[in-house]
Amino acid sequence: MKITFLGAAQTVTGSCFILETDHVRFAVDCGMHQGNAEIEKRNWDASLYDPKHLDFILITHAHIDHSGLLPKMAQEGFAGPIYTTPPTRDLLEIMLLDSAHIQEMEAEWRNKKKRRHGKKQEAPLYSEKDAEAAHRLVRAAPTDKAFEPAPGIQVTMRDAGHILGSAMLEIEYRENGQPTKLVFSGDIGRPNQLLMADPTVIKEADYLFMESTYGNRDHKNEASSREELAAAIRYSYNAGEKVIIPAFAVERTQEVLYSLHLLEREGKLPADMPVYLDSPMAIRATEVFSRYPKYLDKETRTLMDAGENPLELKNLRPTLATAESQAINSAAGPAIVISASGMANAGRIKHHLRHNLWRQGASVVFTGFQAMGTPGRRIVDGAKTIRLFGEEVSVAAKIWTIGGFSAHAGQSQLLEWLSNFTSKDMRVILVHGESSAQTVLAQRIREKFSFDVHAPAYREELILEPGRVMTPVVDEEKAAPRIDWNYLLADSQRILEELKARAVETENRPWVDQTDMRDRLMEINRAMVELISEL
Repeated sequence: MKITFLGAAQTVTGSCFILETDHVRFAVDCGMHQGNAEIEKRNWDASLYDPKHLDFILITHAHIDHSGLLPKMAQEGFAGPIYTTPPTRDLLEIMLLDSAHIQEMEAEWRNKKKRRHGKKQEAPLYSEKDAEAAHRLVRAAPTDKAFEPAPGIQVTMRDAGHILGSAMLEIEYRENGQPTKLVFSGDIGRPNQLLMADPTVIKEADYLFMESTYGNRDHKNEASSREELAAAIRYSYNAGEKVIIPAFAVERTQEVLYSLHLLEREGKLPADMPVYLDSPMAIRATEVFSRYPKYLDKETRTLMDAGENPLELKNLRPTLATAESQAINSAAGPAIVISASGMANAGRIKHHLRHNLWRQGASVVFTGFQAMGTPGRRIVDGAKTIRLFGEEVSVAAKIWTIGGFSAHAGQSQLLEWLSNFTSKDMRVILVHGESSAQTVLAQRIREKFSFDVHAPAYREELILEPGRVMTPVVDEEKAAPRIDWNYLLADSQRILEELKARAVETENRPWVDQTDMRDRLMEINRAMVELISEL
């Protein structure tokens, strides 16, 4: 079997792996690429996926970086079944439609500007119609029960403990009389986290495709993270300002609500401080959590059986309508605002940051991974200003990064999960992680377990054959540089021209911070360095 890495290869977005034999071709995950402009260009080239010739797709969980290109596949001719767990099927209906709505709205925003300049209009990446078409292809597969999506291919979905319905995949097949077992970890959850059960222990595999998001560090524990959240609330409450929490709509929002519920029970949540859940998708996702209690951990089920809903608060105010969302920033006084997206690169959260990021006494609490190139990453890395809706917004709010809320296992937890494997000749392929994290984790794995470890590059191909050394397939046509040199030159020139124009505009205001432009130039510089290293 051959595998091609079309995402989550030395990055944490765009998860997609194409597997093919002589008689079947299928994908594990089909995620959207998120981050800088160069990475997001990958979303538009569907020819690499060849959707019409995919027999089926397996989805590990509903997060957009694992599922967000399904509507694009349907748009480009994919018509096969999409297999996932029952909760993920329900969450996909919400998330794909929301993603499509964002694509349409952002395209319309760009087209308004183009119309003013007489330029050609552009279509969105995909539409709500495409999202509906993709969701009609989704089929529910039960957890812990093997099924055959194609003759000779047996798949078993195991609980990954990451988000509601998340799955690890055990794929077994026989090729040329040789039995082979692949395990795709998906995103591995933290043990003992709120809501979710611990990730399933798997003991045997020929090839393990393992996530490495936090391969170079561990998280704080939940108790200290909750105390840090309480400190952020106390800080802004005393200042009469708001606490802004960018949160992924699925799992992270629910874990934050659970934590606030615990703080409320402990008397650490001010009784007169409203909590706005300002994300229609998160509101609907929370309803899905209530429909699938058997997929939650024992402690959560015990609370629910006793009549206590850990996802409810006395002062919780869900805001579905746009007017309700806008009113939040008109209301005086302290409040907690939970809104999507978790990396602050789309959705209502950008409006809340625009209104609060510049306020002394306000707090912005990041509770999850921030990908390179996103506004969230720039804020966490210490940017002095952030460009929002064409305006440079000063960062005066207090920034809190609370890693203990992560739905991903930290380094020690990844190694502990890996220690359960008894297959001595297993090959470990690290995916879904930045190269810096993968380098550290790979070294730890070699030292601790002596496994053969490899971190594939974008568009790399490998032949999966037990006993064979993991050597990338070299295809001169596909081995073109991963970075578009012409794009980089053009984009560099464009950014330099913008800098010149802004320098003229601000020549009498030398204190104006050019952080956003500098960040973009740094991204191009990093890409050029990577390109040169490949030549």
